[in-house]
Amino acid sequence: MRYDKDNGKQIYGTLLPNLNPASLKGRLIVVEGADGSGRSTQVGLLQDWLEENGYATVQVGLKRSMLAGQELERAMQGHTLSPITFSLFYATDFADQLEQEIIPALRADFIVLADRYIYTTMVRDIARGMNPDWVRDVYSIALVPDIIFYLDVSPKVLAERTLRKNSVLSYWESGMDIRRSGDWYECFIRYQRQVHKVFEGMATAYGFEVVDGNRTPLQVAADLRRRMRALLGMEARSSAKKARKKRRAEKA
Repeated sequence: MRYDKDNGKQIYGTLLPNLNPASLKGRLIVVEGADGSGRSTQVGLLQDWLEENGYATVQVGLKRSMLAGQELERAMQGHTLSPITFSLFYATDFADQLEQEIIPALRADFIVLADRYIYTTMVRDIARGMNPDWVRDVYSIALVPDIIFYLDVSPKVLAERTLRKNSVLSYWESGMDIRRSGDWYECFIRYQRQVHKVFEGMATAYGFEVVDGNRTPLQVAADLRRRMRALLGMEARSSAKKARKKRRAEKA
């Protein structure tokens, strides 16, 4: 993908009409990972922590657009979507949220927390046999995040967590739509290994911050906060604040 820059947010290729990247003063934070990686839990913990520290936040994620979110959810229940329809449905969902939620929040200097962004949908498309160049072109309107956390969890741990939580494995997360043979557990492991392999390639290409998601939620949360402090310059601001207090005390 091509990177362009206009004194503000970077874009992957195609600039939306009437969008000035320099006007986007907020931060775009992405947490990626497969279902069962603990991604949604970590986004919620990050949001609470950021707001406690005085940052205004808004949360976005897959299947949440007013235009396509509910329709996509209903379509997936029928188990009849072809790979290209599946892909374009998710792309529509993303494009609507980008225009209606993400860009306005960044203009207002909010921190946007994305519970998955374009990378999960791209990975799924490529794992389902879609042309990678076509997939990248579809998502070329995306803004480049300030940081991308990827919660790396092994397929077997994903299966254990999913079964513990839901008692069943997902049709789509098992790759059953691409005519796999064998029982669902075998299909799940095989498909998630393929997804994991594509994610590993993307981690290098897109500069993911890879986080060991096999650990406890509290350990992962502490890791994310440490990296967020560095991104937001929180330690430097804290030190500056202490220095100002010290100078005022000395003058008094």
